[in-house]
Amino acid sequence: MYNEDQLFSKWAAEMYDRDETGAEDVDFALYLIGLRPRRVLDVACGSGRFLVPLARAGHTAEGFDFDPAMLERIPLRAGDTGGFKVRQADAVRDIWGGGFDVVLLAANLLFNIVSDTMSYPAAQRLLIDKAAAALRPGGHVFIDYDYTLHPERRFADSGPRVIWEGMDSSGQGGRMTLLDSSYDQRTRILRFTRRLELDLPDGRVAVQDIPSYKHFATLDLLHTWLGRAGLTLEGEWGDYDRRPIGEDTSRAILWARKG
Repeated sequence: MYNEDQLFSKWAAEMYDRDETGAEDVDFALYLIGLRPRRVLDVACGSGRFLVPLARAGHTAEGFDFDPAMLERIPLRAGDTGGFKVRQADAVRDIWGGGFDVVLLAANLLFNIVSDTMSYPAAQRLLIDKAAAALRPGGHVFIDYDYTLHPERRFADSGPRVIWEGMDSSGQGGRMTLLDSSYDQRTRILRFTRRLELDLPDGRVAVQDIPSYKHFATLDLLHTWLGRAGLTLEGEWGDYDRRPIGEDTSRAILWARKG
């Protein structure tokens, strides 16, 4: 009776927008890009959290995402803002295009890749390579993701953790919980189950259990991938106050130039 996959996608897209309201990362990217109009590619652009501010700042912004429910929310954010293009595409499988001044691998993308065609580290390196290929000579890639010097401590809690819980605009209630997480310090692989639950209008509860895993890329590994892709690191910070990465910072923000 119900297309549960569509209901899950719509609910999750709204919960993401409700939860991700900060703009420090967007402002930091805009600062690095500068005032001169640039052609910018936002990889896995979601609901346009970076894309729309880029267009409002006068840049020519292009974005893609594999999730149509996220893309459908961009007009709600954009209003009458123009100057950007979006399309549905998969970051791993599909072509990105070329000639960009800046490519954004932002919003924890390197730690949130979805791929069933290769290992997680291979997909991370592929995104770096594709970003380099999409840049014009002298262009820049912006990378920003959660980072800690001690991932074994951050991922030590294996208990259930509710990420989102609430009701969307159509009255659909739900929750997303992470279960049974385990981190292998040798391989730097985090495994867990992502459980999505929706309270359906007929009184049933729809449940999706999605086995998931992520690879925590160290800075040394990321530096290696950047170098092999022909990208030169020009800046690296641990937070949006531009402090160096250290014991008390929680991000890895990198700005690297092609050629």
